[in-house]
Amino acid sequence: MNAAVWVRTLARLTPVVFGASALSVAGLFLFRAVIPLDDLQGSTDAVGNYLQTVGGIYAVLLAFVVYVVWAQFNEARGHVAREATELVDLFRTSAYLPGAARVAVQTGLFEYVRAVIEDEWPALARNDEAVVERVGHQLEAVWDAIHIDDPDGACQVAVYTQMIAMFNELTDIRTSRLTSARSRVPIAMKILLYSGAVLTVASMYFLAFNAVWLHATVTAALAGAIAHILFLIQDLDDPFAGDWSVAPRPFERARRAFERRRE
Repeated sequence: MNAAVWVRTLARLTPVVFGASALSVAGLFLFRAVIPLDDLQGSTDAVGNYLQTVGGIYAVLLAFVVYVVWAQFNEARGHVAREATELVDLFRTSAYLPGAARVAVQTGLFEYVRAVIEDEWPALARNDEAVVERVGHQLEAVWDAIHIDDPDGACQVAVYTQMIAMFNELTDIRTSRLTSARSRVPIAMKILLYSGAVLTVASMYFLAFNAVWLHATVTAALAGAIAHILFLIQDLDDPFAGDWSVAPRPFERARRAFERRRE
């Protein structure tokens, strides 16, 4: 991750963390102004047990969701790398096709990679299905190009068969990549995450701290930590947008490989 990404991430993350901490402290001072400390002294043990239970449940929930979105992010990154590798292999194998088919297939693959990098990647970030469908049609043109010439001889039949199998594998990987781009944490889960955050932080108000500054510090730290985790979940939930997004570098390497072989 380069310095620009660090700066951009901190610029977005800092207001979220400090804003949540400040809001939690403001709520605490309002609560302490309404509820006298003496009213909380007798229930300290009960509140402590309650907070331990609620906090434990919410911590498990956060850990589970972070694991899921991180796994989905890595899965999307894996699909990108596999698709780019399959494109390079298909491009190399197409060198054994008859003349017209070879030129058409290699040109089609080159244009598809260019469209993925320049058109589809920004479209995935903004959920533009029309552009994604248009780029998919460019890949279908490669399928048509494979069938321009009939194979002649055992060698070309073997290459033709291999090309068909590789193209089918390529389309399967593309489908997996697009599926991972559309996968999101369910709305009901997000409601549970955010309502659980409010409930957990608000539960801190019922603890009987004699020192207000200590009570405020602990509450702010908890709110900031939860806000940081929720920011991470929100960002990783869309693997092709945000600060931690899957980069099209494997496709860029594939395009450079195409250019070297076309020279």
